[in-house]
Amino acid sequence: MNKALLTAACAAGVMAFSGAQAADPASNGSVKIGVLSDMSGVYKAIEGPGAVTAAKMAAEDFGGKVLGAPIEIVSADHQNKADVASSVARKWIDRDHVDMLVGMDNSAVGLAVQGLASEKNTITINTGAGSSELTESQCSKYGIHYVYDTYALPVGTATAMVKNGGKKWFFITADYAFGHSLRDNTSRVVEDLGGEVLGSIEAPLSTTDFSSYLLQASGSGADVIGLANAGGDTVNSIKQANSFGIVERGQKLAGMLVFLTDIKALGLDTAKGLEFTTAFYWDRNDESRKWSQRFFEKHGAMPTMVQAGVYSGVTHYLEAIKAAGSDDAKAVRAELGNMTLNDFFVQNGKIEANGLMSHDMYLAQVKTPDESKSDWDLLNIVSTIPAEKAYIAQSDSACPLLK
Repeated sequence: MNKALLTAACAAGVMAFSGAQAADPASNGSVKIGVLSDMSGVYKAIEGPGAVTAAKMAAEDFGGKVLGAPIEIVSADHQNKADVASSVARKWIDRDHVDMLVGMDNSAVGLAVQGLASEKNTITINTGAGSSELTESQCSKYGIHYVYDTYALPVGTATAMVKNGGKKWFFITADYAFGHSLRDNTSRVVEDLGGEVLGSIEAPLSTTDFSSYLLQASGSGADVIGLANAGGDTVNSIKQANSFGIVERGQKLAGMLVFLTDIKALGLDTAKGLEFTTAFYWDRNDESRKWSQRFFEKHGAMPTMVQAGVYSGVTHYLEAIKAAGSDDAKAVRAELGNMTLNDFFVQNGKIEANGLMSHDMYLAQVKTPDESKSDWDLLNIVSTIPAEKAYIAQSDSACPLLK
């Protein structure tokens, strides 16, 4: 009788333990999200600490829990080094049980981390890096490219400039994967529209003196000097071009990746009239204004498209966990692929099979000082670029997953 009672008690204990496990669908007792960004360098203002703020806002707005498990946000500085980023990502996944990584505002970092994480069945939502290779030749089953890519950027900017007479181009190119991809994709748009690329010169990341590059570009006789760089490099390029009087002499500058914080750093006197392509502007509608004001109160600056994209990406990731009833990467990725994404950042967005988040982009123009009514009233939205024109069609994609 005692033996029978002991057996029944053990069985009940096993059933209770199994039931507890089944009732806790979040692995390791929490859902942990890692924000991996440039916290101290040339891209700090673009994503950086603001991305951490956005991710924490998303977790808080979701209620701090998903499927009963707490949502944790961790962060690290990748220092714009692929090896540093890979080391952090490996530690986060293997030791700290991070479920999803977001950020990666450097294409070399983004490509390295996406490859590593997918091998370990971990989702990445790349909000900051631009290279279209993230969803083309180096696509992966758990990698998502969320905000923009180097294919979409020139569709608006280069098209507008070529149609307005900017036929001959010369590029100053950031010398790594992002810059090369942006230059190559912009060149394709220019040449498809009947323009001509006269040449390109490569500048190291975080260059402070662009004088020799600008003089060579100006001396090429190009109508347009294309800046295939970003962040502080773009700001320095434009400031120094202005001091050399390049625009005054009749040549145009094309910032192929420009952020709101860049315009703020340049000032309207220097940046007025500049056109560029963006995924988001805080003052576009009531919904974007409401969220952006909340972000401003926490961060002290209006959000860039990347920072807004972090909030959106994290929120939709949490919604996919809820829908899947689990934080298992395969199940969550499937749910993300089934969703139509709608919020203050994106309307009718779709995460494609190759990881591309396809959505509308916008051609923006910097206001003149007289047009601006407040500190962050910096842009006019000139036109909307439909998703089907902004991105590589799935039928044309080189992603091996689609073959």
